[in-house]
Amino acid sequence: MHDSAQAPWLYLASQSPRRRELLAQWGWRVELLLPEADDDLHALEALEQARPHEAPARYVQRVTRLKLQAALLRLQRLERRGWPPGPVLCADTTVALGRQIYGKPADAAHAVQMLQSLAGQRHQVLTAVALAHQGQLWQALSRSTVEFAPWGVDEIERYVASGEPLGKAGAYAIQGRASQWIRRISGSHSGIVGLPAYETAQLLRAAGLSPPQALNPQSP
Repeated sequence: MHDSAQAPWLYLASQSPRRRELLAQWGWRVELLLPEADDDLHALEALEQARPHEAPARYVQRVTRLKLQAALLRLQRLERRGWPPGPVLCADTTVALGRQIYGKPADAAHAVQMLQSLAGQRHQVLTAVALAHQGQLWQALSRSTVEFAPWGVDEIERYVASGEPLGKAGAYAIQGRASQWIRRISGSHSGIVGLPAYETAQLLRAAGLSPPQALNPQSP
């Protein structure tokens, strides 16, 4: 457990190793704030259900707020066990082809189906970030565009068989093997990975949290 005197550090309410790795690269120390055994996992999964006709941007921002609220309740319980208070960061990523929302694939067949739809197409990757600190909430949204080259069914099936698409929004990881079929991107590479660097740094600054020197372009 981190001592608050050792700032910069924060709680990360995410199971994504990519988000934790990005924060570590930027110089932040992270304490994971994950669901416990007595949490209602079905209720947590239900948070990611899209509403009928819900726009992708509205969806990902709503889900991120709900996940952050759940994390804050979790931290309240942990504080009673001696955990220190601290800033809580949460993020969620979704892929959208038009208004069609692509979350995490349910299984390999679902992943193949998703990638067949995205092959040869240009789609959006939306990552919402939310930060809670000292009773206040800050939010940001990163929008990026990814264009896939045509992708044969055999190639898609081999990629899915690697296991990489499972657990990933849109059934692919831009930092992995899928990059071989990505023609171009526009926007935030780190946002596509799962945590946009610029927007996250802006939220932390807005909350009065001192970022590492590498994140502060105004530092001497």
